[in-house]
Amino acid sequence: MRRTTILLATVCLAVGAVGCSKSYDEKAEDCVTALTKRTGGDSADKPTVSEAEDRVDAFDKTLADMVRRGYDSLASDAFDKAEQKSKEGGKSRPEACGPLSKHDYAALLMAKSLNGLGWTGKDGEFDKLKMVEGLDD
Repeated sequence: MRRTTILLATVCLAVGAVGCSKSYDEKAEDCVTALTKRTGGDSADKPTVSEAEDRVDAFDKTLADMVRRGYDSLASDAFDKAEQKSKEGGKSRPEACGPLSKHDYAALLMAKSLNGLGWTGKDGEFDKLKMVEGLDD
């Protein structure tokens, strides 16, 4: 009887531990939720790491294009505003973002910052026209 109880308790603990573990994508989603509170972004905006990378890449390409076309000052203002937004709420990484790699965390943070600035469309993609309008504020 005693062995059965110990065996049953061990199995329950093992199954419970497996059930409690989250996938990397689920951990990233938890991070996005924490970053929403930090950046003031839309709670419905929940980019995956890949979507966040795409959003940040589009922002980077827009800034590079602006510089190539002679709009250095405007590009600098946009970068500064995005960087400032990413630092709101503190510089430390939220606990929910701890399991993510530095690269993935940085992509999610910047993507949520862009959303918090209102520089994304309904589809969640970076919108350069909204960025330019937002710089006038």
